[in-house]
Amino acid sequence: MNQYLLQRCIAPVVVALTLAGCSVNPVTGESQLSLIPENQELSMGAEQYTPTQQTQGGQFYMDPELTLYVREVGQKLAEVSDRPDLPYEFVVLNSSTPNAWALPGGKIAINRGLLTKFDDEAQLASVLGHEIVHAAARHSVQRMQQGMLISAGVAGLGFALSDNEWAGVLMGGAAIGAQLALAQYSQSDELESDYYGILYMKKAGYDPTAAVELQQLFLELSEGRDSGFIQGMFATHPPSAKRVQRNRELVDEIGAGGYRGEDVYERKLATLRKLQPAYDAHDEARKLASEDNLDAALKKINEAIRLAPDEAMFYTLRGRIYKEQEKLQQASDDFDKAVSLYPEMFVYRIYNGLNALELNNLDKARTNLERANQVVPTSIAYLRLGDIAAQQNRRDDAIAYYTKAAEAGGNVAKEAQQKLEALRN
Repeated sequence: MNQYLLQRCIAPVVVALTLAGCSVNPVTGESQLSLIPENQELSMGAEQYTPTQQTQGGQFYMDPELTLYVREVGQKLAEVSDRPDLPYEFVVLNSSTPNAWALPGGKIAINRGLLTKFDDEAQLASVLGHEIVHAAARHSVQRMQQGMLISAGVAGLGFALSDNEWAGVLMGGAAIGAQLALAQYSQSDELESDYYGILYMKKAGYDPTAAVELQQLFLELSEGRDSGFIQGMFATHPPSAKRVQRNRELVDEIGAGGYRGEDVYERKLATLRKLQPAYDAHDEARKLASEDNLDAALKKINEAIRLAPDEAMFYTLRGRIYKEQEKLQQASDDFDKAVSLYPEMFVYRIYNGLNALELNNLDKARTNLERANQVVPTSIAYLRLGDIAAQQNRRDDAIAYYTKAAEAGGNVAKEAQQKLEALRN
């Protein structure tokens, strides 16, 4: 996180130490502690939306029509919410993990891995309505200001990357967007979002029974320890028998019935379902790579590329496999391909930059790492930019980069500190 954003995020807490006040929950009408004004809420969500998307897989660009469809469904629900004037945005993310999240200001995302679990549009509406309530009721803001009261003085650099983590980028650090997207909601927040989300569904013309069906399914999957959901929905939105019962009682009270949209949903999901074997092959390749079975992993990722040759994610994984096999030029070709397909994606730039550095292509490495840091600042990018600057005799730049990298924790910070001391001596 850059210092400017950190200061903007901490400032309300500092003021609140002497001017703590209350506001009204826009959804429930109940009083609640308010340390962050609405304009800060909106700017925070807007600033963190793109970086948080990228840390969770990036946009699913292979089917733009699917995102338009999700946006249309989301806007139907947003219009009947208690905060219809929020600048709502909806995006589909390129992740197999079943999950959805909301940032302050109505910035909402849903993973393709969750979309494939739904049977119809009403079930999609139930999840989007739930996330809309989290945003409208300021649940993310409430969680954030509680965390800030505990750790407002803790600055973080953003995200750290480990070359041996085949799962991808490690989303640690103190970046607010990722913390909010990955933090668990309280039971009261979940019940509140279920309740008003179902009311929004009914107002928008959807059958609220879909919400009960999904919660029942999630509960069964949690009891069966479904690994995908445990990493996604259950980690952030814990299911419970209490939620299922409350939802069922509410639907009985307001009445079942309404639009389900099964045929429409299947048409809109047709491209994603057609691509699913390619993503399954990618996920299997990543698993094989993590088990150090690189030849089998390479065979699987080649299968994925054959099925979906325009998916940047696949070339990045193959590039990483080649890099592990010390085939740096082949890795370079694949990282270049990934960047050409999705130039905004920071992690593709990082891998491309790190590989270029090993090939001693300093200008290419610098360009990619700088572009990556413009989207999501990472300690590894600052560290290697420091190395590049040192090799190019740009001492002041090297000191600045190492200083930033040293703010992070772990081995990256330790290495940066050692190099910083060596430069200054």
